[in-house]
Amino acid sequence: MADFSKWIHYQPQVWQPSEADQLFALLQDETPWQQPDIKVFGKTYPVPRLTAWYADAGLQYEYSGIAHQPLAWTPALQAIKARVEGQVGCGFNSVLLNLYRDGRDSNGWHADNEPELDSTCPIASVSLGATRRFRMRLAGETEHVDLAHGSLLVMQAGAQQQMQHCVPKTARPVGPRINLTFRVVHRQ
Repeated sequence: MADFSKWIHYQPQVWQPSEADQLFALLQDETPWQQPDIKVFGKTYPVPRLTAWYADAGLQYEYSGIAHQPLAWTPALQAIKARVEGQVGCGFNSVLLNLYRDGRDSNGWHADNEPELDSTCPIASVSLGATRRFRMRLAGETEHVDLAHGSLLVMQAGAQQQMQHCVPKTARPVGPRINLTFRVVHRQ
């Protein structure tokens, strides 16, 4: 039986609802959201969600053929980062924001195992807005967590080399959700 608890730690309410509401509204409005194209099996499609990447100056990050240049940290993101670092006990130098506008937006099965990511550090994921299902698979088994508004999910160091995860589409009515994924990127 797969031991997901070795790799995943979930805290359902790191931010109180009113504070999470304010952060969601602020990030939704102030973030310069983009929808880059991605190539899948030789065909080009728009990424099925909106994204933005913030990081320390000089860092670069690429996944699925999409090269990201860092945006400068905002005061709101610095405050969220400080709280996450206090909870996790690790310093982060970047955050990828995803805006899932409704149940049609998704993120397919993947592992955050790009070579520029530091695999010795955890990845911390903050959820704001509508609850969405986060699925994981390890050793042929799957598990899920419904990520609540104001929650924090930590994927421990080494998890990306052991398991995959996704945020699947859903046909049920669901409002927008912002996910902030804090990572450590190697300087190149």
